[in-house]
Amino acid sequence: MSDRGTGQTHTSGESLLFLTDDQLRRGIEAMFFAYRGFTADPDRILQQYAYGRAHHRAIHFIKRSPGNTVNNLLDILGVTKQSLNRVLRALIADGLVESRVGKQDRRERHLYLTETGQELEKELSEAQRGRMRAAYRDAGPEAVAGFRQVLEQIMDPEMRRHFQTFKEGS
Repeated sequence: MSDRGTGQTHTSGESLLFLTDDQLRRGIEAMFFAYRGFTADPDRILQQYAYGRAHHRAIHFIKRSPGNTVNNLLDILGVTKQSLNRVLRALIADGLVESRVGKQDRRERHLYLTETGQELEKELSEAQRGRMRAAYRDAGPEAVAGFRQVLEQIMDPEMRRHFQTFKEGS
């Protein structure tokens, strides 16, 4: 790619280093609208249970790491203890999550999805996987790899460490 008037040639990666404010703003707007699309299907499902996105995120991460502690879930979700307790109380009362006392430290509470919780998680994740699968297929493998790199660079370092602890394919 050649810069106008300079005669210099840049690879596509180098030219991205010089995005204008308008181009960055369009990227931010694309993230906002993509997030709306990404959450629309699960929101419709959650509405049937009078749940919100906080419930969805808790269910997702309990599924990803069965036996995770409440304190670790607090770190991952970045919410207050009061907010998470409200969400967990509802999920436990509705029979979607089971809280077990820690074997080594009885003060810890380990979280597991019940069979009903696993069914709801599957319904929620299938909706999102379908949308992601179609977008990835249409964008192509290079775009998928680039998109993931961009997302990881947007994450705060602590969140990136949490993200990297989750294994591929599990």
